[in-house]
Amino acid sequence: MSVEKRLKRVTVPAIIKMKQLGEPIAMLTAYDALMAEILDNSGIDIILVGDSAGMVMGGYENTLSVTMEEMIFYTKSVRRGVNRALLVADMPFLSYQTGIDTAVKNAGRFLQEAGVEAVKLEGGREVAEIIKRITCFGIPVMGHIGLTPQSIHSFGGYGVQGKEKARAKQLIEDALILQKAGVFSIVLEKIPADLAREITDRLKIPTIGIGAGNACSGQVLVTHDMLGLYEKFKPKFVRRYAELGKEMLEAVTRYIDDVKNTNFPNDDESY
Repeated sequence: MSVEKRLKRVTVPAIIKMKQLGEPIAMLTAYDALMAEILDNSGIDIILVGDSAGMVMGGYENTLSVTMEEMIFYTKSVRRGVNRALLVADMPFLSYQTGIDTAVKNAGRFLQEAGVEAVKLEGGREVAEIIKRITCFGIPVMGHIGLTPQSIHSFGGYGVQGKEKARAKQLIEDALILQKAGVFSIVLEKIPADLAREITDRLKIPTIGIGAGNACSGQVLVTHDMLGLYEKFKPKFVRRYAELGKEMLEAVTRYIDDVKNTNFPNDDESY
């Protein structure tokens, strides 16, 4: 990537144009300023402050326990490390489902208090009216259909969505409804690759896949999964680009050994 392109600020219109130009979109998650700065300097297109922060950073069993206050804190931290990438934040469970006024207020908080450029909502037709109202106030929205982690109890787990004909038809319809409601892109999570391709082909806006094959307009992974830092959840769709968890364990073990054996600090590391 050229220096000029690496420094150019990524905007919502730029993301939409990337689909029109056939340029794949790269998105990763961040929950703190240090990780955000590393991702931003790499040239990533979109940084998502996902509610997966609850599991990765907070140790929760799932994303349902994450609060607005926690998401605002994580997002403000990430904002301090981002200068170029488009910053998107997940709206957590019950921050938008309880009413349009509440949804608009909470979406606005992400822009006003945390400095994001867009928010992400899970759901299809059931959240279309909420999305319409949020976008009416100039707040860009990214959609999310397929496996929506905030609905895992309804799904009975983290299984693939859209394998049955009726469910596949529903997801296609939901994608079109969300586009009409005003989303600028849609995350497609854990659906068959052929279905993701059909949805992508039928939409004017980009799709971002996670466990949805390579025909989407872009891809997203949880950074801690991709780097081998998070060991509790190892889905099929994650490619490990590093094994930092193992390297960190080895490094800490060596440090402990050096301290116990009085090999650290040595003369060069002392004053």
